[in-house]
Amino acid sequence: MKAGYYVGDYTYEVREVPERSPEKDEVKIRVAWCGLCGTDVHKFQGQNGASVVVPPIILGHECSGIVTEVGPECEYFRPGDRVACDPSYGCGKCSWCQQGLPNFCKVRHGVAKGFSEYVYPPEQNVYPIADGLDLKTAAFTEPLSCAIHGLDLIQIESGKTVAMYGMGAIGSLMLQLIRLSGAGKIIVVEREAEKRQLALELGADLAVTDQEIETIGQQENLDYVVECIGLTSTMEQAIAIAGKNSKVLLFGLGDPQQPIQFNQFEAYTKELSIYTSYLNPHTSARAVKLLESGQINTEKIISAELSLEAIGEELQQLTFSKKGKVMVYLSGEN
Repeated sequence: MKAGYYVGDYTYEVREVPERSPEKDEVKIRVAWCGLCGTDVHKFQGQNGASVVVPPIILGHECSGIVTEVGPECEYFRPGDRVACDPSYGCGKCSWCQQGLPNFCKVRHGVAKGFSEYVYPPEQNVYPIADGLDLKTAAFTEPLSCAIHGLDLIQIESGKTVAMYGMGAIGSLMLQLIRLSGAGKIIVVEREAEKRQLALELGADLAVTDQEIETIGQQENLDYVVECIGLTSTMEQAIAIAGKNSKVLLFGLGDPQQPIQFNQFEAYTKELSIYTSYLNPHTSARAVKLLESGQINTEKIISAELSLEAIGEELQQLTFSKKGKVMVYLSGEN
């Protein structure tokens, strides 16, 4: 079978790797679609994603597909089932898993390397999807589940004002979740005019530049600030503009070599709570349900549908990734 590898030194290759039968409780899935994630780009650029990266590795983890075979210990899936995957494995046995925090699992690793024609996740990482949900949309399960976990942490109260940075793929999902939370007013901060228009279409009340949000922050209390970009400048501004008793979620993946700075005394006098969010513990099933409900628009987020081979150039140029979510078609089934 074919698989797309990051092999180091800004190099991507499509290689032939052996196809095999599933073992134990593994579910063999013919991948239909896989999203290109920002962490894939980080890995390609020589940085770590959610974990330390040691090339060569198969990229991709936001995948959906059809079950073709199951291991002898698999109980709940059969060939022909349409499914989505959670790529992050929690052993269920270590001290962190016992506390219900599999994102901190001592032996956590990826089990759905989606830039390949087949993946073999354990049964606990596989989620059935309704016949009415197409597989391309189902591939948004993983990024949506991560966004759900982030918003779970800050618990947005209905009627409050939320400012959110960034209308990339993850920001576009996050905005729709914030809208569903019952926020009274949603202000999106985005430099590109085209993306500000998208923000309005997806439920924002206001879409402004990073200069304009500073003025707004002086005029009204911003109860929640959600940063979905990961730049030093936007993370620092997100903390600076947050109002009194505000919660700030730094969701965007920042550069570990560029730590942010903020005024601790100002944060103290405003009694800020600053959160970060790591992976997606126990939120994949909820993500599937939301996608099945039709309340999350994914079509407006997709900027390109590319082949496994075409991803090499995209990783170099980021032509479509700058505009939205790039979807990689493997079998391309829906």
